[in-house]
Amino acid sequence: MLLPLHHATSPPTCHLMSHHLNHELISELDSKDPHLLPLQQLNSTLRETLSLWFSVGFLNLERVTWRSPCEMLQKISEYEAVHPVRNWTDLKRRVGPYRRCFVYTHSSMPDEPLVVLHTALSDDIVGSMSGIVSAASRMSVDLTAKSDVINSEEENPSLVKAAIFYSISSTQKGLQGIELGNYLIKRVVRELQAEFPLVDQFSTLSPIPTFRLYLVDRLKAAERVLSCSAGETELLTSNELDQLRLFLSPDKIWSELRKVLHTNSWVGEAGLMSALEGPLMRLCARYLYLEKRRGYTLDSVANFHLRNGAVMWRLNWQADLTPRGLGNSCGIMVNYR
Repeated sequence: MLLPLHHATSPPTCHLMSHHLNHELISELDSKDPHLLPLQQLNSTLRETLSLWFSVGFLNLERVTWRSPCEMLQKISEYEAVHPVRNWTDLKRRVGPYRRCFVYTHSSMPDEPLVVLHTALSDDIVGSMSGIVSAASRMSVDLTAKSDVINSEEENPSLVKAAIFYSISSTQKGLQGIELGNYLIKRVVRELQAEFPLVDQFSTLSPIPTFRLYLVDRLKAAERVLSCSAGETELLTSNELDQLRLFLSPDKIWSELRKVLHTNSWVGEAGLMSALEGPLMRLCARYLYLEKRRGYTLDSVANFHLRNGAVMWRLNWQADLTPRGLGNSCGIMVNYR
């Protein structure tokens, strides 16, 4: 009796639904065309239907290793949205010893990863991408030092005390708005606890995608304020400005500061890096903790973790000095726990 009732109360649009259609619909709605407002109802119905089809009970958890099908490995590489895979050697490292890569798949799309989670295993919570690499190398050296046979695939479970989730990517735009990442993280926590009983620390190492954009806007605003008055701006303290004037032209400090941040020319300049550390870390903390829009932090990654019960634990200086990391957040990353 319930099934006929469900069909009777379901709108006809349900029969047209697929995640591919939702992808196209979301793309259209992103255009902000007022004539597309009637599609909002269709979008709502479609999201509700897909939420049922792709609920956690219908998803399969799979671990991806170097022995996984080549097609799956290729997709893991292509879908990586946080830290782009440079080459096959890099990919092999990400699914190798002291790393775990888990995906959710669906029976209707068995070879298609819906969400991808990369995890690093370490003896402590690390605060940089280079720290993830060095932790795996350090534990591998510790293992081979006690063995006559070097086996690069071998792990020592007694050394693993922490798990760091450093990349999570949703691969299907058509499933946007359907919460899968949080469930994947919680499921992987249980898997790791079963595999490594000594693990008692779980943390993310997360990017801050729009911090530099926010910072540059604030610098422009501060420069406009100073050009219209002889007052001071609250963006940088007098001590911070004094330190920066040692490396930047005092009469053009705001424009030069924007320039060095835009070109990343400050990286490698030890004195300037030291002078920038204090103000950038302080402003980044302000951006994550105080700056709000409609009650939510401006950073989308922070919103994801905070609404799922995590807390901001530590900001990390020089955590990601790749061009993307510098472009996102001047190399700063954050641990959520």
